[in-house]
Amino acid sequence: METQSIAAKENSGVGNEHQRKLLRRASIASVTTAFTLIAAKLFAWLMTGSVSVLASLVDSILDAMASLVNLFAIRYALKPADDEHQFGHGKAESLAALLQTAFICGSAMFLIFHAIDDLRGSSNTANESIGIWVILFSILATLLLLRYQAYVVRETGSIAIKADALHYRMDLITNASILLALYLSSLGYKWMDAAVAIGIALYMLYSVREIVMESFDLLMDRQLPDEQVREIEAIACAVPGVRGVHDLRTRKSGITPIILLHVEMDGSLSLLDAHEIAETVMEQVGQRYPGADITIHQDPV
Repeated sequence: METQSIAAKENSGVGNEHQRKLLRRASIASVTTAFTLIAAKLFAWLMTGSVSVLASLVDSILDAMASLVNLFAIRYALKPADDEHQFGHGKAESLAALLQTAFICGSAMFLIFHAIDDLRGSSNTANESIGIWVILFSILATLLLLRYQAYVVRETGSIAIKADALHYRMDLITNASILLALYLSSLGYKWMDAAVAIGIALYMLYSVREIVMESFDLLMDRQLPDEQVREIEAIACAVPGVRGVHDLRTRKSGITPIILLHVEMDGSLSLLDAHEIAETVMEQVGQRYPGADITIHQDPV
């Protein structure tokens, strides 16, 4: 006999209402910030001709594309389960994260080739002070967004928002490097502009590995971390009437944990008593993992 939480089943793949609101707000904030920075950096690049500023502009365009992908992917992932997607639509987040890493790799290669061409020719940067002020503005806007995204990731565990935040963390390093490049360029070290752009591109390629692996794990239904699996077992076994737990299987769909377990009970219990024990187990596990999709199979021993 199996017992499944009705609330969890209806909300499979969407988490609780607080998490849904946070995800929507974070995706909108990311898109707004990205387009604001594109406008500012486009102005700076046109005024300075700096290839490192161009690198930052390309990165912001990438951020905007990735944020738009996130916006639509998260809206799709937050849809409740239906007849064709009975575990919800949460894996759309992982697909969006993988798409973002493809954007990052493509833009990094573009920057490397462009910077090499710049090194072969003659770099003619100008109006470095304008670029410096624009980059300082970009750093401030990015810091504010990252602070909010970090809060959302802590509350939801969203892989899509985590991937989006990676872009903006790279922006901080990118912008700090560009400040240095513009300053040195104003002192006559023009080659530093292209060298910094190449360094930024290499860092972008290095940084995507974690998101790729985490997205792949979610798509391949990797189980929850070992400590969480042991915690679920301990919670279930602590419920009066439960004699043991076996065949515990876990995975995640977007931000929603999916938990399936067999609970061992006294074989002489009535159907009503066994059902009440299973409901208690579900309630206790659900309190620890809000919004989880929990299925319990009751085994007599």
